[in-house]
Amino acid sequence: MLSVSRWRYIAVIIVTLLGIIWAFPNVLSPQMREKIPKFLPHNAINLGLDLQGGSHLLFEVDKDTVYRQRLETVADDISNSLRGIERNSDTKERLPAIAFSGRSVSPDGKSVKVSVNNPQDLAEAQKRIAKLGNPVDGVSGPVSTTDIAQSVNGTEITVSLTEEAKISMTRRAVTQSVEVIRRRIDETGTKEPSITRQGTDRIVVQAPGESDPEKLKKLVGQTAKLTFQMVDSSVSIDEARAGRVPPGEVVLPQDNPSEPFVLVKRRAMVSGENLVDAQPTFDQQRGIPVVSIRFDGTGSRLFGRATTEGVGKRFAIVLDDKVISAPVINEPIAGGNAQISGNFTLESATELSTLLRAGALPAPLKILEQRSVGAELGQDAVNAGAKAGIIALVAVVIFMLLAYGFTFGGFSIIALAVNVILIFAGMGSAGATLTLPGIAGLVLTLGMAVDANVLIYERMREEYAAGRSVALALDAGFSRAVVTIIDAHVTSLLSALILFYFGSGPVRGFAWTLSLGILTSVFTAVLVTQVLIGIWYRQNKPKVLPI
Repeated sequence: MLSVSRWRYIAVIIVTLLGIIWAFPNVLSPQMREKIPKFLPHNAINLGLDLQGGSHLLFEVDKDTVYRQRLETVADDISNSLRGIERNSDTKERLPAIAFSGRSVSPDGKSVKVSVNNPQDLAEAQKRIAKLGNPVDGVSGPVSTTDIAQSVNGTEITVSLTEEAKISMTRRAVTQSVEVIRRRIDETGTKEPSITRQGTDRIVVQAPGESDPEKLKKLVGQTAKLTFQMVDSSVSIDEARAGRVPPGEVVLPQDNPSEPFVLVKRRAMVSGENLVDAQPTFDQQRGIPVVSIRFDGTGSRLFGRATTEGVGKRFAIVLDDKVISAPVINEPIAGGNAQISGNFTLESATELSTLLRAGALPAPLKILEQRSVGAELGQDAVNAGAKAGIIALVAVVIFMLLAYGFTFGGFSIIALAVNVILIFAGMGSAGATLTLPGIAGLVLTLGMAVDANVLIYERMREEYAAGRSVALALDAGFSRAVVTIIDAHVTSLLSALILFYFGSGPVRGFAWTLSLGILTSVFTAVLVTQVLIGIWYRQNKPKVLPI
């Protein structure tokens, strides 16, 4: 006999009611959603770039800058090691100095060359340089190789990055860039930006609703590397620009007509990595816009010590290798709070604060492609998608009514309606973004949603034709078709998950909608339809199967 347990009735009622509640915000305007009580769901499905318009940018991470930055650090470490600044790890005594010359990054940025004056010191120099390498991070963790390799030509040692190190550094730079870009865009309030990796060193940024790609490019593309470096006043800037730059120092530009260039120490006192907050404010004495910053515990100690030791000296506030200002340290700055002043407007101070809060990019980004999608094109896509969905729904309804009659066809239509409600509820509660491929997945789901009903109904027909009673045919139709239904949907779900894992952008949107539709289809086709047929059988006790 057809028997439907009570928990199935309860599950169907609860899930359907929750689905209606969570899907309801999708039919309301943003203004009406704000009036919904706090304890009720507010999230709705966000429209993707192709549906509401927005900006599309394609960036490429400057790998060469990443490699050069590492080699510059290696060059400084080589200098310190050969000069004996580092101490012996066993005896804790200072190592003897090794006379050398050179120690600079090659013009192509691919190696560091250093010449040892005494050939007898060559082996010791190689030994010290070998210790400067860092472990290479593989996909599953550190590997046995280091990130630098040596080659010797006479008394000249050439140090370069290994291929494993370049791959690891590029992967890490792209991953960090994606996270920094996401934080920056989130600060602007853009809903559901799509930030995906493309290839080995490219990043695609899609911001629905952002109609100005230039504004987005300016926000995303700036490296925002902030450092505090001491100014060297012992050498005139003219001598430095003439090529007589002391070791460990660099000449940087400044937006100041009276002092267009500043000579600063290459090594930073504090960097933007130690910032915990940055806010646009006004200087209380001069009334001009400034950026107030706050350091973490480590940054506070470093900044306090540097300003204590540098009282009476100048230090430069450097953003992306450009000096914002170079004030004199009048007194120690303790507490971890400071101000960045310059020729700021309130808008530029707000923009800089946003960049500093989000963090610096590990390397510059090159813009390869930019385009904007108009809202008119997006509305056309929405209309076309809605039309396709309506046509698919009507076609499915007509087919089920003609094939299985108004009773059983109606049950499948009710289950299909619950299925659509659950899909919208799931996407809305997750804050998912609906794209044009996502609409394609939704339309495909409408067709697939009744597949399970077809399997169940056809199995019922076979059992009834074999001589079973209506009750036994109904019961056998469910019990024997459910295995096939689960198998079919599991394979479809695995395919959708593979698309989601390996795909990006539109492919993921299609896979996400399809996966959710598969899960809801199993629930509605098996449970909802079974409950409806169970209620119908109890009330009518039919002698003939009406399909």
